[in-house]
Amino acid sequence: MGKIEGVVVQPLTRHPDDRGYFEELIRVDDSWFTEGFGQLSHSKMYPGVVKAWHIHKTQIDWWYVAAGRLLVALHDKRPDSPTFSVTQELYLGDDLPPVVLKIPAGVAHGCRAIGGEPAHLFYVTSRTYDPDEEGRIAYNDLEIGYDWLRNPPIK
Repeated sequence: MGKIEGVVVQPLTRHPDDRGYFEELIRVDDSWFTEGFGQLSHSKMYPGVVKAWHIHKTQIDWWYVAAGRLLVALHDKRPDSPTFSVTQELYLGDDLPPVVLKIPAGVAHGCRAIGGEPAHLFYVTSRTYDPDEEGRIAYNDLEIGYDWLRNPPIK
């Protein structure tokens, strides 16, 4: 698995104290947020749930996992991209270093809730919901060849 051109895994600064913590997720002046705000959404996923594959023509997504853990996979479907057909995999979760994941248009994306608790994904999109913008690809698409249902490797 490789890294996909235009995907950003932006580390966040967490400010902990005896009350908990504070962290900024996205600011209008962030260099990796130039495409702008369209909508903020929240998805709760129970353990084992797979949501894949989604793809957008022009919309950009920024993902943040506030609780639980997700296995995230991305697959570059942009024919003119230097990383065309590359698949990238990463983990996002509240027990991991905090990040925001930027997903460019034309990059298929999906996730699987892993662990024993529900996962809460908050995501900003550069556009408001438009059914013409939404693309779906079967979770078991042979061209992508990603196995969402595999067990964790034994190490």
